[in-house]
Amino acid sequence: MLKQRKKPLKLSTFIKSINIAVMPIIFKSIPILFISIRWLDALDIFLVALLLFQLYKLVKGTVAIRIFLGILAIYLVWKLVSAMQMELLSEILGQFIGVGVLALIIVFQQEIRRFLLLVGSQSPFAKKGLMKKIMNWSKPENDNSQLNINVIVKACYNMSRNKTGALIILATDTELKYHASTGDEIDASLTPTLLESIFFKNSPLHDGGVIIYQNRIKAARCILPVSDNPDIPGHFGLRHRAAIGITENSTAVAIIVSEETGTISMATSGKLNSKLTIEELRKRLEEFFGPH
Repeated sequence: MLKQRKKPLKLSTFIKSINIAVMPIIFKSIPILFISIRWLDALDIFLVALLLFQLYKLVKGTVAIRIFLGILAIYLVWKLVSAMQMELLSEILGQFIGVGVLALIIVFQQEIRRFLLLVGSQSPFAKKGLMKKIMNWSKPENDNSQLNINVIVKACYNMSRNKTGALIILATDTELKYHASTGDEIDASLTPTLLESIFFKNSPLHDGGVIIYQNRIKAARCILPVSDNPDIPGHFGLRHRAAIGITENSTAVAIIVSEETGTISMATSGKLNSKLTIEELRKRLEEFFGPH
């Protein structure tokens, strides 16, 4: 007798069998003492802990952590006076806590902005060139978009040797139009001579920062946000604080040349690396923008 041929397993039947086998395991509760915990509950706790850790890293070392502790103290006092049935004080503190979400948004706007910037810069759409390819898919690629590191290094070397103070902002993903609008628009090709002439001490453009985007000097004499991080050493001046501030609020890279000592520093993501040699500066720029 001929053996009966087996029917091929359908894809829908295979997926259904997997769901029947796997889903009860995922949603199965594990009894711990008197509490039933699912695997998804453990994942939920892990994600919340990770979110709180990232928020702590953002506010660590800033004034925001002290403000947060102050709000927490008011909340605990409100709970205490409510438990003691002190109606008048409880009503006053209750009204303050009632607008707590709005107050948090106003007070922590810089930290919230920094957190959203962190999330956005690490998303798949924030990868270099991805959004540009999506938006400009029909246009030919421009090879001049890569930063000319040699020009930056040469200008910094000359200004460091002559002790010419400088604050150079290298924009990456965006042109920083808001900050560029606070200064004088230039929109000129990037050259060492032009950079050095801008920061010459008798030049009317030497105050403030220079914003560079796609090998073009977009603006000079720009007013930049100053960091309020209390952990910044006191010997750093406004140039260094402004460099840290702009990198806290954007993905830009800031290079500082000290007018007093001629030392070169570089700030990224709110962190400052000081006393860099020319070789170290070139290496860090190549790590960030790629070799030129």
